[in-house]
Amino acid sequence: MGRGKIVIRRIDNSTSRQVTFSKRRSGLLKKAKELSILCDAEVGVTIFSSTGKLYDYASSRQMMGEELSGMTVKDLHSLENQLEVSLHGVRAKKEQLLMEEIQELNRKGNLIHQENMELYKKVNLIRQENMELKKKVYGTRNGSGTDRNSVLTNGISIEEDLQVPVNLQLSQPQQQNYEATSGATKLGRL
Repeated sequence: MGRGKIVIRRIDNSTSRQVTFSKRRSGLLKKAKELSILCDAEVGVTIFSSTGKLYDYASSRQMMGEELSGMTVKDLHSLENQLEVSLHGVRAKKEQLLMEEIQELNRKGNLIHQENMELYKKVNLIRQENMELKKKVYGTRNGSGTDRNSVLTNGISIEEDLQVPVNLQLSQPQQQNYEATSGATKLGRL
């Protein structure tokens, strides 16, 4: 009894994906070895996992720089040329990917710089608004350096620097005043 067909798409579960990768990688390398033996073909397989780990198979181990003793100078020169072409292709692809990554990082850096400039402008605007509010709260200063509107009804003067933040708090009305006003409104309705 055979297995049914599966839909070929990315496996969402990371554990299942890793198990499938391991099993299929082993099967692929086994098939490559069988193909090279059965058909006397030179087979090479290179696999990179999602974590960047390299798995490879080459039917001619000479591609890995091993078992070179039986080769002639012409064979070694040919092998060297093949390796140089392959190495050039790998380096070109690596350079392309690195350049794309650098361009993407530069683009992101420019966006972050623009966002920082916009935030800086907003902070300056808020600072200006705060200065204007402080001027409205404290009024203008007279010749003696004190604020002419800084004397409270109980005679205590406030001498605040405009650079110091103002902490305003709302307080609940005293209980006696609240009851008196609520009684007055009740009487007014009758």
